[in-house]
Amino acid sequence: MAVAAEQPQVDLREPAGWRRTKNQIVTIAMVTAFVILLIPLGFVLYTVIAKGASAISWSFLTGGPIPPNVLPAGVGGMGPAVLGTIEITALAAVMAVPLGVLGAIYINEYGGRGPLAQVVRFMADVMTGVPSIVMGLFIFSIWVLHFGYSGLAGALALGCLMLPVVIRSSEEMLKLVPDSLREASYALGATKSRVTLTVVLPAAIGGIVSGALLAVARAAGETAPLLFTILTVTAANTNVFSGANTALSTQIFANATQPYLGAQSRAWGAALTLIAIAFILMIAARLVTGRFTRYSR
Repeated sequence: MAVAAEQPQVDLREPAGWRRTKNQIVTIAMVTAFVILLIPLGFVLYTVIAKGASAISWSFLTGGPIPPNVLPAGVGGMGPAVLGTIEITALAAVMAVPLGVLGAIYINEYGGRGPLAQVVRFMADVMTGVPSIVMGLFIFSIWVLHFGYSGLAGALALGCLMLPVVIRSSEEMLKLVPDSLREASYALGATKSRVTLTVVLPAAIGGIVSGALLAVARAAGETAPLLFTILTVTAANTNVFSGANTALSTQIFANATQPYLGAQSRAWGAALTLIAIAFILMIAARLVTGRFTRYSR
């Protein structure tokens, strides 16, 4: 009769002594830091909601501009700025997201430790730290001075800000894909391009989409690059490729500097609208990430 081998006993007890004390200290420090971080964020949200909620209405979100010394009631609002923000940010995303994902694929799947991949990775890190106003001046000097103000110029500036974020976030997501999936596909005779398209990208698509949406949310709130590229007018311009345009961020800047109470109220309303747009994008990023994660399982 065979005697069953004794299974090793695993100690599942909590750490004791100094280890337990250190664990409690670090836990308390993390919770404290989280609460301290939430305090200024809570004050900002409370202030924006308290001062901007009264200005929000359907006419505010869809109507045209009104004189700065008129209270934001009845007609008028930030309709052109909402339209301009959607146009410029969407065009920037169309330009930056595919390039960023392709750059991340090259760095992680093809370039490896090669010199070109190292250069791309280094330039992405450098661009991440470039101030947004510098990017606006760059597009102003190479585009606006030759072709004039337009929503396209603003999209180029925002796209340059989004590109390194998309590259770095997509690269990190691609690194999380297990090498065993790639090796199994190669063992079946698949080419590298087919493995990348049918195995690696589907496994990392949730994180890639989440990172892209977060980059879009960040770009939508940029002000400095748009001040040098779209000129900030008050009328709606549906042609993003020609003519001056406007956006919520620049209208916030323009109205907040006015001495009129009506203009300041519209600035708070526009700020609340911009926060709502960023919040919706972040929720969409969470939902997309959760759905793709569930499908991958």
